[in-house]
Amino acid sequence: MQESIAALTAEITTAELNNSAELDAFRISYLGRKGRLADLFDQLKTVPAEDKRAVGQQLNTLKQQAQARFDEAQQAAEATADNAPANPDFDYTLPPVPNALGTRHPLSLVREEMLRIFGRIGFAVAEGPEIEDDWHNFTALNFPENHPARDMQDTFFVAPASRTATPGDVPTGAPDLPHLLRTHTSTVQVRVMETEPLPIRRVMPGRVFRNEAISARAHMMFHQVEGIFIDEGVSFADLKQTVYYFVQELFGADINIRFRPSFFPFTEPSAEIDITCLICKGAGCNICKYSGWVEIGGCGMVDPAVLENAKIDPEKYSGYAWGMGIERIAMLKYQIKDLRLFTENDMRFLRQFETL
Repeated sequence: MQESIAALTAEITTAELNNSAELDAFRISYLGRKGRLADLFDQLKTVPAEDKRAVGQQLNTLKQQAQARFDEAQQAAEATADNAPANPDFDYTLPPVPNALGTRHPLSLVREEMLRIFGRIGFAVAEGPEIEDDWHNFTALNFPENHPARDMQDTFFVAPASRTATPGDVPTGAPDLPHLLRTHTSTVQVRVMETEPLPIRRVMPGRVFRNEAISARAHMMFHQVEGIFIDEGVSFADLKQTVYYFVQELFGADINIRFRPSFFPFTEPSAEIDITCLICKGAGCNICKYSGWVEIGGCGMVDPAVLENAKIDPEKYSGYAWGMGIERIAMLKYQIKDLRLFTENDMRFLRQFETL
């Protein structure tokens, strides 16, 4: 042990500490937790009891010497760096390199514009979880288990249901079904109807997920804005006026709107919302399949069964709901022909929206 201490003392005393690399190597080799000094301290337990006190004092002194040598060399290196002359090859008259500022994503721009329009007529924003249980995503919205209507939405299931994780979320007696990535933001409509006092006037933006092949017209992840209004005496005429206002505020007063009968499990009656094709102005083109119309979303009166599931009296209250994809609205507004551009992070595409 004495020979090892003497050898290590000589190494510490004569070590070269002229630059940052040598300083770092010295610190790791001698002062680190796995360094040579630490090894000697570990060997202290093998020293006879009568010599252990003296050897321990020698090791402590050596450690203090090593630390002092390191601190002195480090301070000298920092002082030298502070006093180093400026780089003579650098031209200080050159203009500075500007910071590159980012811009808002087109989907964020369209989302905020949509929410502003609905906000002006009294709709507040509500949000909810992206991982949902079967009750809020399907059953409460009149999609019974094993019903063919569930085939309309290919689903990502993620985990078995847990009664203890979300007590009270799922009614007693409901089947144990797996959790899933929500397929629409209608799940937030259910949560709002279950928890908020009437009347209800809400919009629900957010990401949704469906097990679909990615193409120019479809994606497994996209964004929706849905809305719901429930009060006494609400009619389909109120729904139509809301949609008219939104479309003309977003696309212009010269845009025509039509409602096509359709089917959704959670609304009755239901309709698809079509507007004048923004590419051909209604004349007919390949984008609108030469019909002059393009679909932007679906709507309808809230089904009485959905109201009952949320403990709302359908004899006293009625309401309407609608939903539309933000990507679809952005594609129409900015005449974008490929849905995949929104998620590919192509700067050439994104920079086109800097002026917005």
